[in-house]
Amino acid sequence: MEGQRFKKRKKPNYKRGMLLVVLLIIILYLWFNAESIITNLFEAK
Repeated sequence: MEGQRFKKRKKPNYKRGMLLVVLLIIILYLWFNAESIITNLFEAK
């Protein structure tokens, strides 16, 4: 019974980990492209 409980708990942690990795990639992408994104936004207006 104890082993099954551990297996059920690991899946949400794995999903949360994947979500954090995706968020980190998005944040890094925005951070490195922030200057061009901001200039593009101001040029469009």
